[in-house]
Amino acid sequence: MTSVSASLPAAASWLPRPKTSSAPAGVRGVEPKRLDLPSLADAELVQLACGNHQDAYREIVVRYERPLFSMIFRMVRDRGLAEDLTQEAFVRAFKAIDSFKPSYKFSSWIFKIAHNHTIDHLRRRRLQTVSMHGSPHARTADEAERSSFDAVCTGERPDQFVENRELGGQIEAAIATLRDEYRAAIILRHVEGYSYNEIAEIIGVPLGTVKTYIHRARNELKAQLAPVVG
Repeated sequence: MTSVSASLPAAASWLPRPKTSSAPAGVRGVEPKRLDLPSLADAELVQLACGNHQDAYREIVVRYERPLFSMIFRMVRDRGLAEDLTQEAFVRAFKAIDSFKPSYKFSSWIFKIAHNHTIDHLRRRRLQTVSMHGSPHARTADEAERSSFDAVCTGERPDQFVENRELGGQIEAAIATLRDEYRAAIILRHVEGYSYNEIAEIIGVPLGTVKTYIHRARNELKAQLAPVVG
């Protein structure tokens, strides 16, 4: 994966430009230039970003580029396209940063933007693919194993949801036939590990609808894979 954050200096044009007004005085009374940005909470970074503190924008990218890319890659199954959509999602998020409400969980907010942008693309292109072979940013075999789909079951843990890596091809084909909404819900639940409530916030539907999406997706996958898994 080409790091979005690594390319920021060359791609600075897509970062928000500083406003004519002065930057915020700081978080907790500390000047922004002296802040240890990696140690700040998301809400504090957003506060700085709202004042166009450029390093705060970069820290948000560093913090979220991998998880956003992972979700998008699993939905479009094209690394280059996933990188483009990830960058575009950040652009959308930064343009709307002033609308973020502190009472809302920032990770859910930015995942919602990335999810909606990806779904819009899928609906335009009707791409029907998903990664079945572990996180594209996994650094070790163990990380890939923990984040991969292997076979279908009715359990809630990722390792219960799948059980045989040899079925990867069949599962990939089955997942590809799911409605975009079902696929997104399954990925957010069983790969990214989000709760049902968080998924509801991200994809913008009621909690009951999320449960319905996941239930129906599991049933569809089980039906399609029944001849394979027996």
